[in-house]
Amino acid sequence: MKRLSALALAAVVAAAPSSLFAWGNTGHRMLGEIAARALPPEMPAFLRTKQASIDIGELSREPDRSKGAGKLHDQDRDAAHFIDLDEDGKLLGGPPMLPFAATRADFETQLRAAGLDQWKVGYLPYSILDRYQQLTSDFAYWRVLKAAEANPAWRKNRAWFTADRIRREGLILKTIGELSHFVGDGSQPLHVTSHYNGWGDGPNPNGYSKARLHGPFESDLVQATVKPAAVAAKVAPLRLCNCPIEQRVSDYLSATGKQVIPFYEMEKAGGMAPGDPRGTAMATDRIAVGASELRDMIVESWRASLNSKVGWKPVAVKDVLDGKVDPYPALYGID
Repeated sequence: MKRLSALALAAVVAAAPSSLFAWGNTGHRMLGEIAARALPPEMPAFLRTKQASIDIGELSREPDRSKGAGKLHDQDRDAAHFIDLDEDGKLLGGPPMLPFAATRADFETQLRAAGLDQWKVGYLPYSILDRYQQLTSDFAYWRVLKAAEANPAWRKNRAWFTADRIRREGLILKTIGELSHFVGDGSQPLHVTSHYNGWGDGPNPNGYSKARLHGPFESDLVQATVKPAAVAAKVAPLRLCNCPIEQRVSDYLSATGKQVIPFYEMEKAGGMAPGDPRGTAMATDRIAVGASELRDMIVESWRASLNSKVGWKPVAVKDVLDGKVDPYPALYGID
């Protein structure tokens, strides 16, 4: 996001939906780079280079940078960045977020029954799940290509395996960047609440601010005061859920939802005033949570890819790694 004057920023934020800016360029870039630098040695070497972390940081911004491509494009994708929950964990007073409907089509059916739709409510959980599943597939293809490239029995197609592995590495960086963006959105409390830009016009017994707080917190404050070293210092140790990814995503977003009231309490106490450290501390903590979660999901995806199949007709990753099946026909394509 380009730096805006206070007046211009207020005007833009007031007119925009809850998906505006996400963490801003600074926060998303920071989150993606720090998560990539925290990847463990078990991950492919190409992901653990300085250049890969830079690329992931830049690509983390892409779901925001693509806005403005056109009405159809933006209308479909804007709601990918948020989920509007009320204080009871329900979707704008309708059904509960949990358990997740199995697909976005099922989610839409559930919402329509309550007089809602996913473009009003948001579908952030599905954005995260979609990119995680894509990454798992990307990793599976990479594993197969890397193994096939090294197998002397399949050397006649080695040049193609090498070229396709290189192509896949570019796709993996792009997919991780997109996953980074949506996981980052999920770490920002104002992306998982109906009170996304000030408390709004409903009941407000604690007198929380109705000011437009979204952009000033996640963009201006982050750009001015949050330091990468401070975020990196708060990245948690690797935590693998060893559970269905849907469970991990629901736990993650639910935990972020519990930070909505603390955010408004912090703001009410003056924590976002210039020079006050409390707003900076909260933003630092939340970006570190997002970076930790992204790193963990990447590792979970890498491990899950070992049990995948690729190509058509599909071949098992383990069979290729064991040298049992030449993957070239399935990868190059049997029409």
